[in-house]
Amino acid sequence: MSKKRTSALPYARSAAMALVALLLVVAGTWASWGTAQHVLLSKGREHGTLTVTGCSTDVCTGRFDPEGPAGPRADMTIDHSVAVEKGGRYAVVVKPDTTELVRTGWSGGLHAWLPLGGALLLAALVIGGGMRLPRLAWASASAGGALLVGAFFAL
Repeated sequence: MSKKRTSALPYARSAAMALVALLLVVAGTWASWGTAQHVLLSKGREHGTLTVTGCSTDVCTGRFDPEGPAGPRADMTIDHSVAVEKGGRYAVVVKPDTTELVRTGWSGGLHAWLPLGGALLLAALVIGGGMRLPRLAWASASAGGALLVGAFFAL
């Protein structure tokens, strides 16, 4: 009788691919959290409406009208993206101790989580191709795609 020897190589490959997929998802979450925390945990922060008056390549500026007794301010900025255009009015929240604003509501939340959506799509390729787990890959791709499509239609 011959003894059947199994190689550790397939297990090492799967472990390495799992580590890469995990790294992608963690990086996407980390990149999203910088903005998403202000949208999700906005209680106790200053809310208001921004009317965009001008945009440069990186940021847009405008008149910020806060809720409550405080008066309007003109020194506030918001990141320039396809979601912000000159003349638009947006519900926003102020990042603490800055003059930066973040959009709130569904559109702001979905926009903040866009990096995670892209990371889930990339992780799906690693999961499907490297780990050979097609169902988990399709689930990851579906979640990432739904996030990206949802943000597209919300903005």
